[in-house]
Amino acid sequence: MRLLEPGAELDGFTIEECIHSGGMAHVYRVRYAEGVRDPGFPLAMKVPRMTAGDGAETIVSFEVEHQIMQILSGTHVPRFVAAGDLENVPYLVMEYVHGRTLDHWLEAPQRPSVDELARLGAAVALAVHSLHQQNTVHLDLKPANVLIRDDESAVLLDFGLSCNAHYPDLLAEQLRKAVGSPAWIAPEQVVGVRGDPRSDIFAIGVMLYELATGELPFGAPKTAGGLRQRLWMDPTPPRKLRAELPEWLQEVILRCLEPEAARRYPSAAHLAFDLRHPAQVTVTERGRKIEGTGFAVHFRRWLKAAGMHYQPSPLPAQQIEEVPIVMVAVPHKDVTDATLYSLRQAVARSLGTRPGARLACVTVISPGQTSSSIDANSETSVQRKYIASLRQWAQPLDLPGQQTSYHVLESGDVAQALVSYAVGNEVSVIVMGAATHGLKMQRFLATVPIKVAMEAPCTVILVKQALPFELLMQQAAALKAERDPDLDVPF
Repeated sequence: MRLLEPGAELDGFTIEECIHSGGMAHVYRVRYAEGVRDPGFPLAMKVPRMTAGDGAETIVSFEVEHQIMQILSGTHVPRFVAAGDLENVPYLVMEYVHGRTLDHWLEAPQRPSVDELARLGAAVALAVHSLHQQNTVHLDLKPANVLIRDDESAVLLDFGLSCNAHYPDLLAEQLRKAVGSPAWIAPEQVVGVRGDPRSDIFAIGVMLYELATGELPFGAPKTAGGLRQRLWMDPTPPRKLRAELPEWLQEVILRCLEPEAARRYPSAAHLAFDLRHPAQVTVTERGRKIEGTGFAVHFRRWLKAAGMHYQPSPLPAQQIEEVPIVMVAVPHKDVTDATLYSLRQAVARSLGTRPGARLACVTVISPGQTSSSIDANSETSVQRKYIASLRQWAQPLDLPGQQTSYHVLESGDVAQALVSYAVGNEVSVIVMGAATHGLKMQRFLATVPIKVAMEAPCTVILVKQALPFELLMQQAAALKAERDPDLDVPF
């Protein structure tokens, strides 16, 4: 289709200028024609190329994006406005989002700092998590399709290769080959499996690798054989290419790039959590290594990949629910051993039914506990004190392979601090002690648990003290007294 001229009108939209010409579409700045109410935000129109040399995927991709854009919502995707049909002029009109794509950082003369890398990666992961919560997998994440706003939030673009679990996958039905951008495509996509949200996590890993090192982890293969190499090969460790990169960042990047989806992060929220809390990342040999993986390991993987049958994953939203981020609010004052014990039991039950879930142990202290001291190092020592208490509390849980982190928040408003932490870290479940006030008192006094339960955007489990320890001890003493009446019991 030929380029539209500035000033031309199409279905009530006035064309302004072409702002992008890609391999599959042209994008124009547009506005409503005179007399039509302004929607209150700038507009862009995307028109597929559909020339004689273009393949069927161009038309199918337009239909897919038309279908998916109408059902997506939230701040991480452009707002859908209108569409034209294939019989006349196909187009999509959506919100024009101001910002810079990740290409801006790749084209900069210097590599981003580690802190900037973590912020960019976390922003992209949170945007992808929002998409997965809507049962949509992008499947074509790359720097040109990720826009970073001035407030450092991310917006995802171009859903022509995406799929939604509740709609027919038109690309899978009509095309019998791997579909995606070769440099960023995940191993399971190479063999034709679409719809796994961990494919998007692989693509984020590729982007982080390129942002960190300036190189693509698997190059830009042109052949099917070149694409298949990522089914068994590891990339060069980032720290070999850029020695100043910390071990925790290499751990995160290489975990995203695992050939088997099950070895990657179970959800984009888990990835964002590690990027936001680097001190809590558990560094394994994966993060420490400098030399690449040996031939013997790659050969064994090659043999395994040759006979591997990839299976589609469950619904993206269902997979997120199965591996949530669980937050437990552990009080540090005016708390009984019985309450701490009951909290621990509730957390153990919650995690026991969710293998792979992450546990975040959180306590809130008042700002005065650190600011009142003159010693500049006192804040560190206070934080360590409470983190040590949290570790001691969690130690009896003893859950093998369980990812657990410890966080000390400073706030005068305990409820608001807990809710803000839950929102910022995509927490799915909050476990905390129930209010100790009676029902009559709760009518007049909004306790911390009540405030959290009312305001948190996730499941809140309020744990009542099962039995006071004193009563248990009295019962044990009474039982002993029945067995031995002459025993002197100090109760």
